[in-house]
Amino acid sequence: MYDAIVIGAGPAGLTAGIYLARGGAKTLIIEKESIGGQIASSPLVENYPGFKSVSGSELVDTFYEQVVDLGVDIEIGEVKSIENGEIKKVFVDNAVYETKTVIIATGVKHRKLNLEKEEEFIGSGIHFCATCDGPFYKNKVVAVVGGANSAVINAIYLSSLCDKVYLIYRGKDLRCENKLKEKVSKLQNVKILLNSNVTQYLGVDKLERIVVKDLICEKEIQVNGLFLSIGMDPETSIKLNLNKTDNEYYDSVDTLTNLPGIFVAGDCRNKNVRQVTTAVSDGTVAAINALNYLQN
Repeated sequence: MYDAIVIGAGPAGLTAGIYLARGGAKTLIIEKESIGGQIASSPLVENYPGFKSVSGSELVDTFYEQVVDLGVDIEIGEVKSIENGEIKKVFVDNAVYETKTVIIATGVKHRKLNLEKEEEFIGSGIHFCATCDGPFYKNKVVAVVGGANSAVINAIYLSSLCDKVYLIYRGKDLRCENKLKEKVSKLQNVKILLNSNVTQYLGVDKLERIVVKDLICEKEIQVNGLFLSIGMDPETSIKLNLNKTDNEYYDSVDTLTNLPGIFVAGDCRNKNVRQVTTAVSDGTVAAINALNYLQN
């Protein structure tokens, strides 16, 4: 029996684990993929207080070490559903855990273009994490799809490895910070294609070419790899076994839901700003709310 189970080991979940453990709660964090969430794959973080510049993996390592040192249990597994009650049941793969409180911090999932062959080529030419998979394309040609900060950061990082990087964005101008825009524009091996969309993936067993359509025409571009950086959607797939629509419970205020003892934190929560700093804030507030619930 746990006092608290946190679902998700991103910045929100790890921060919640720190505060729960310091508050004396026996805590389990369950993560279905990799520790750190999306920020762990970022090659560069420059907007987190205390670090002028740090990679996402380095930042997450500091969170993780603190959580482990405090004695929080961490398990890898996918939570399928939560059964609400005075004692909540969390169903994970073939196991069931009991707890008094739950913090849902499942984060976000990558958006896709939903083109033919996309699912087939993921991992075989199509990727989401530049720091994870970029080294496979050293001295090769890649494309990055997207125009916000994450896409431009990925293009800058890949430019240090690859012979050529196409940065493809559907808008008329990049949506990133001016500092990043200036930096990427100066890179000789980065070609920025604005007002452009990828419309086809071509290849046999792996991605070999893409079709890009701009305002004038369509053309094929030969690439060895492509990185999708077109945003995220909240991960709200966990079933709560309730009568209401599950997604309603992600519209929480101050991490509170209308279910006693169940809280929501981080990017899965319905909110306007999704940054590592706001995720950490949510994790703090959710943990304090959970500790207050446990004391009542």
